[in-house]
Amino acid sequence: MATGASNEMLVAGQPPARTVTRRQAILATVIGSGLEWFDFSGYAFFAAIIGKLFFPSGNETTSLLLALATFGVGFVMRPLGGIAFGIYADKVGRKRALSLAMLVMALGSAIIAFAPTYESIGIAAPCLIVIARLLQGLSAGGEMGGATAFLTEHAPANRRAFYSSWIQTSVGFAVVIGSLTGTLITTSLSAESLTSWGWRIPFVIGMLVAPVGYYIRLKIDETPEFKSEKHHTNTPLRDVIREYPRGVISNLLMVVLWTVCTYVILFYIPTYVVKYLHMTQREGFTSGIVSGVVLMVMAPVFGALSDKVGKQRVVSVAALIILIASYPLFSHLIRSPDFTTLLIFQAIFGVLIAAYTGPILALFTEMFPSRVRTTGLSLAYNGAVTIFGGFASFIITWLTQATGDAESASYYIIFAAVVSLIGTRLMKPHQS
Repeated sequence: MATGASNEMLVAGQPPARTVTRRQAILATVIGSGLEWFDFSGYAFFAAIIGKLFFPSGNETTSLLLALATFGVGFVMRPLGGIAFGIYADKVGRKRALSLAMLVMALGSAIIAFAPTYESIGIAAPCLIVIARLLQGLSAGGEMGGATAFLTEHAPANRRAFYSSWIQTSVGFAVVIGSLTGTLITTSLSAESLTSWGWRIPFVIGMLVAPVGYYIRLKIDETPEFKSEKHHTNTPLRDVIREYPRGVISNLLMVVLWTVCTYVILFYIPTYVVKYLHMTQREGFTSGIVSGVVLMVMAPVFGALSDKVGKQRVVSVAALIILIASYPLFSHLIRSPDFTTLLIFQAIFGVLIAAYTGPILALFTEMFPSRVRTTGLSLAYNGAVTIFGGFASFIITWLTQATGDAESASYYIIFAAVVSLIGTRLMKPHQS
């Protein structure tokens, strides 16, 4: 056997080193991204309590709106974070950028975990929450682009959608862990304890676990494609805007449906069903677990399917079904607001979101070459998330209050589906 084949040999029944590295890359991405999403979205699960403690206004709806607006503030920093971490990743490597992003997220969580309330320090309290959300937004901005480039560049050419779909599994993982934590906290603590200190638990968990994700990421090899790139650019932002504007625009439009569904269905529904359908917080959190589990399981299934039948085809069909099905699903939930209907609603949307998002990241990577890939992905993704996702909960709450129509959420999703379908028609893969 040739000497150069030693790295691919099966030693003592073990898989080749390359296969082990790929598995480690998936594990590092799922754990790391899952923790990032858990930290970033934990705020959404306890927005009502945070609103009362840090944004007192004498009106519960106004306090909730202020808290949700602050949730959206984190998204204002995401384009900046995406650009900063994207440039860093394209210059020095994907894993170093991802590791740094995790530490910044942990700092934001620590601030929220220990921030005194408005009653204790007055106006400084909401200022601390805003600073924490800005840090979390900066970190989250660098996560998706870096994680996508990291996984797809480790993947075999014919399985890139399957590999990148594990990022969506990490989102489902974060939803499940967040919902389980929320359910456990709300069912085991009294209302007084929950308001006093219980709501801080998710942020303490995120702060303490983040170093584990940092260590795991730092130990994984850099991607072969990045290491073999001969022409690393010193101006990735300028290059991607000048040379690949169509890729940025089409990706941005396609992210609209993804981000709206994620923040409305996965993160806002637990608050929505309590406030507008008068269901219990426990039922809301439990439904979040269902949608998260479905997303975890089904995203790799649709990723693998799209590797065989075509990524653009799977994404387009999923967007069309979401457009058609959203209003009937919301209408049925509003007219039959019971726990069983809610679980079915979340399961169906979980499958549809998995079908749309499972293949989408691999599709995005085809728009940009390696030397500007993370910057291009981060710019497009975070631009859409900031505009359409970050304030989705705020917009729906405001629309519902203004119109008295609880089905307003479905209109926003339908709008997002139309925009993203236009994005699929504008796609033009980069030619190597």
